[in-house]
Amino acid sequence: MAGAGLEGARERRVRTGGIELCVAELGDADRPTVLLVHGYPDSKEVWSEVAVRLAEEFHVVLYDVRGHGRSTAPAPLRGGFTLEKLTDDFLAVADAVSPDRPVHLVGHDWGSVQSWEFVTVRRTEGRIASFTSMSGPSLDHFGHWIKSRMTRPTPRRVGQLLGQGAKSWYVYMLHTPALPELAWRGPLGRRWPKLLERVERIPAGDYPTASLPDDAATGAWLYRDNVRARLSRPRPDAFAHAPVQLITPTGDAFLSERLYDDLGTWVPELTRRSLPAKHWVPRTRPDQLAAWITDFVRTHEEPAARAPRPVAETAARSGVRPEYAERFGGQLVLVTGAAGGIGRATAFAFAEAGARVVAVDRDAEGAARTAEMARLIGAPDAWGEAVDVSDEQAMEKLAVKVAAEYGIVDILVNNAGIGLTGSFFETSSEEWKRVLDVNLWGVIHGCRVFGAQMAERGQGGHIVNTASAAAFQPSRALSAYSTSKAAVLMLSECLRAELAGRDIGVSAICPGIVNTGITATTRFAGVTDPAEEKRRQRKASRLYGLRNYPPEKVADAILGAVLHDRAVVPVTPEAHGVHALSRLAPGVLRTLARWQPPA
Repeated sequence: MAGAGLEGARERRVRTGGIELCVAELGDADRPTVLLVHGYPDSKEVWSEVAVRLAEEFHVVLYDVRGHGRSTAPAPLRGGFTLEKLTDDFLAVADAVSPDRPVHLVGHDWGSVQSWEFVTVRRTEGRIASFTSMSGPSLDHFGHWIKSRMTRPTPRRVGQLLGQGAKSWYVYMLHTPALPELAWRGPLGRRWPKLLERVERIPAGDYPTASLPDDAATGAWLYRDNVRARLSRPRPDAFAHAPVQLITPTGDAFLSERLYDDLGTWVPELTRRSLPAKHWVPRTRPDQLAAWITDFVRTHEEPAARAPRPVAETAARSGVRPEYAERFGGQLVLVTGAAGGIGRATAFAFAEAGARVVAVDRDAEGAARTAEMARLIGAPDAWGEAVDVSDEQAMEKLAVKVAAEYGIVDILVNNAGIGLTGSFFETSSEEWKRVLDVNLWGVIHGCRVFGAQMAERGQGGHIVNTASAAAFQPSRALSAYSTSKAAVLMLSECLRAELAGRDIGVSAICPGIVNTGITATTRFAGVTDPAEEKRRQRKASRLYGLRNYPPEKVADAILGAVLHDRAVVPVTPEAHGVHALSRLAPGVLRTLARWQPPA
C-alpha cells in the first residue's frame, strides 16, 4: 500500500469561474465520498498515502486547488484566491463527484483554512456530512481569538499572542511583493524537498511534485487575498453546520495548540484528537489519519449514529478521561506481558481511550483474549501476538510484522516480567540468567527494535518500561529481582536523555505492591521441593491480595506518564515513600534491607 501513490486514480476536469480544476478519484463511486483538500505549498499528491488507504472503504476525491498542480490559475492572480472563489471551486467539485449525497470533507494546512469557510457559510449547508481539520484554523475564528486577547491582555494571553506571532513569521514574508516568487522559483524551490526530509522526516515518494516552485509562487496569493482582510474583520456568524473532527499535531512548528482553545464556541459537535507529530502529517502519519478519518466518516454515515456525541462527552460518560481519548484515540500501542495483571489492565485502559492495541505475551491464548476484550471495550482494532520477549530474534521478527501489518508503534509498554526471591548465594546462575533475560533483556530488546522504528520515522513516540519500587529499595531477599529492575530504571533514564532530541519520551513505572498474578509464578531460590514452593507462592498471593492494590491504578498511572511525559513514576503509596527515602534518607532503606522476611 505505502508508496502506491495516485497512479490508478481516475481523473476528470471540472470548470468553475473561468478555470479548470484537476480532480482525481479512487474507490467505488457508490460509496460515501471523502473529499481531501491540500494545503500550501502542496498539490493533491500530499494526500496520496492517505487516499489509497481510505479508498479501500470509501469513494475518495482529491483536487488540485486553483493555481496548483494541474489545475489552471486565475487571471489576474490578485483577487483570484479569495475564500469566496475557493468555495465556488469546492461546490463545483462536490456537485461533479457526489451530486446527490453530502461529502465528508478533510483539509490540511490551507486546505483546512478554506474548508472552515466551506463548513461555516450558508450556501454549503447540506453539502457537507462531516469535516476533519488539521493544521489550519478558520481565519474568522483566528481573528476573534486575536481580538479577545487584545481586548483583555492578561500576561498569559499576551504570551499566547506573541507565541503564535513568532510561529507565523512565514505569513509576513508571503505578503512581501515579488520576493516569495523569486525565492520559490529559485533556491528555495530546489531545496524544499530536502528541507522537508531533514526537518519533517518526510519519506521520499511522489511528493512533492515537479510543479512545486510554481505552485508555491502562485499560492502566495492565498495569503495576500485573505489573511489581513479576515483577521481584521472576522465574520460573527462562522458557526459550523456539520460535525468537526480536529486533529492537532503537537509538534506543529507553525500553529500553537492554544489557537483552538475557544473552538467549542463555534462548533456545536466537536471531536478533538492530538497527534505527537510535526506539521505534514498526511505524509508522515497516513496510517493514523486514515484510521481517524475512517472512524469519523463511519460514525456520521451510520443511521444509528445520526446524533453522535463529541469524543470528550462520550469519554466522560464511559469513565474515560477526555484528555486520554483526545491523546490516545487511534494511536498504536504495543504492550508486552499483556495476558494478565498490569499488562492486561494497561491494554484495556488504552483500548478504552480508543487506541489500537497489540497485546504481546508468550501465552498465545492469553494475548488473544486480551486483544478480543480490548476490541469489545473500545479499541478500533486489536491483535494478539505470542512472543517470548527474552528471545532477541523473535522480537526482531515481531517488530517487522507489526510495522508491515499494523504500522509503526506510537507507544511501547515493556511490561513483561517474572519474580524471583531468595538470598544471593542460594540463587543459581541459571536463575539469575532467567530473571535478567526477561526483566532486563526483554526491555532492552523492546526498546531497541521498536524504539529504532520510532526514531527512524522521526515523528516522536513514547516508551514505558515497567520497573519496580524494588529498583530503589534494596532487599536481602530480592537480589536478582531488584538488580534487574534497578537496571531497567537506569536504562530508562539513559534512553530518556538519548531520545529526547527525537521527541521520544521514556518513562519508568515503579508500581510497588500490586495485586497481580506475578506472585503465583514467582520462583523461590534454594527451594527444591515443589510443594514448599507452591505453599510460599500461595502465601505471597494472600499477602498481595490483602494489600489489594488493583492493576488498573497502575494502568492509569501509565497513561498519565505518557500524557505528561513523566520520567520516573512511583505508583502505590509505599512506592512513593520508598522513592522519597531513597533520595532523602538512603541509610534507612539500607537498614530495612537487612530484614529477613518469614518463609
